[in-house]
This record gives sequence, structure tokens and C-alpha cells, in this order.
Amino acid sequence: MESIISDKVVLEEIGHRLCRLRIERGVTQADLAKESGVSKRTVERIEAGESTQSSNLIRVMRSLDILDSLYAAIPNSGPRPMDLLKLHGKERQRVSTKTQKNTVDDKWQWGNEE
Repeated sequence: MESIISDKVVLEEIGHRLCRLRIERGVTQADLAKESGVSKRTVERIEAGESTQSSNLIRVMRSLDILDSLYAAIPNSGPRPMDLLKLHGKERQRVSTKTQKNTVDDKWQWGNEE
């Protein structure tokens, strides 16, 4: 499925939201840069929707105390309940390229609930 919204538009929206939040909190770009450990120009780039390193974005979000929002945007995937039963509590460490086939010899019938 192709995304309708371009990367540039997404970056611009993120930058705009970060800028509005910074202004609402009464923080200057220079103060945010100093607290984040990035240059003022990097803060300007982020707010303008320009491309920057993801670590810089994380630093700015941490300084604005909104890093939890990033975690909330990306769901934590866990094993499905049926997978837990199959794994008997073991967590998967890698992905197999083989397709698994159901190798049950006998078909289930009423009364075979052992």
C-alpha cells in the first residue's frame, strides 16, 4: 500500500508540532538546543521539517519530555496467545524461512479431547 502523505509533509508536520510545543512552554530554540545537546541550527532544521538524524529528534523530544509519545506511536508487538501456547513460554529469537505445515495425522473428532 502506497502512502498518500509524502515524507516531506510528515517531517514538516512533526517540526510544526514540536515548534508549537516549544513556544507554548516558553523555551527558546537556543535553550532547547543546549538542553538537548544539539546545535541551534539542528533545532531550526527539525522545526522547519528538514531531514536530520533520528538521534537528534530523540534528544529534542526527550528535552521536551514527550519521548513517551514516540513509544506510544509504535505499538509493542508481542506474541499472539496461540503462539505462546506453541512456544511454551519461549520467546522467538529469529524468523525461519521455512513454512510450517500442520502435520497432524488424525483428524479431530468429537470425543478425542485428550
